[in-house]
Amino acid sequence: MGEPLRTDEAHGSGAAEVLRTYRLVAAMWIRSTMTYRTSFVLTLVTSFCVTFFDFVVILLMFGQVQGLGGFSFAEVAFLYGTTGTAFGLADLTLGSLQRMGRRIRDGSLDVFLLRPVPLLAQVAADKFALRRLGRVLQGLMVLVWSLVLLRDEVAWSWGTALMVPGMVACGAVIFMAVMVLGASALFWLQDAAEVTNSFTYGGNTLLQYPPTVFAQDLVKGVVFVVPLAFVNWLPALYVLGRPAPAGVPSWAAFASPLVALVCCAVAGLAWRAGVRSYRSTGS
Repeated sequence: MGEPLRTDEAHGSGAAEVLRTYRLVAAMWIRSTMTYRTSFVLTLVTSFCVTFFDFVVILLMFGQVQGLGGFSFAEVAFLYGTTGTAFGLADLTLGSLQRMGRRIRDGSLDVFLLRPVPLLAQVAADKFALRRLGRVLQGLMVLVWSLVLLRDEVAWSWGTALMVPGMVACGAVIFMAVMVLGASALFWLQDAAEVTNSFTYGGNTLLQYPPTVFAQDLVKGVVFVVPLAFVNWLPALYVLGRPAPAGVPSWAAFASPLVALVCCAVAGLAWRAGVRSYRSTGS
């Protein structure tokens, strides 16, 4: 292994420079994608259909039962739509971080380190896949449908109405932070991509179903350890007028913005530590 690559943390490490770099790199890949518009439309439709099969499982399930863990079809669809939209936004934005392990193993990360722009923005926007918008649209469609079904079942107020877009936005940020944490871990665990995916893709699947169908230890784990419950479980229970899980205070439903900020801070520290520890392949 070679010596650690010294990266200038001052070259564009500010939030404004990160966003600017990300926007420029992503725009370049979007222009490339739109060169072949028919191909883009086909891949977008394919992405939409593939993710919709997850919801088909729920539809088939409710063809045989009236409820799931005490939740109606509309309530489960609400859970599915909120986490699906939040995760779709995170995957669209930072999905390229899945390639971090391969970049570290083959040394291609070195190319990004040589450029005087933020590393995270480069690797996150590289090969930006606009087709992932299909996942966002599919989740949003189910979310809107569930809100229509719940219009007479929920005691709507300004608080509950604002909670819906708030949980989607905060949920997307939490998923993004978990993705950055997972990518950071790959600086040390180069072959652990599937482990990190279990907290992102696996977490998204987990949150599509009511917390009442899972063991209490698992529910507490996604509240106090990996705080995925703040993506939709806790705020959704407030919207639906249901009590918080045992051992979880009721005010936790309003803590998603704070949890998102904490997750971002932890992810930022982990990313910096990972970059400092990185050693080139020496090739």
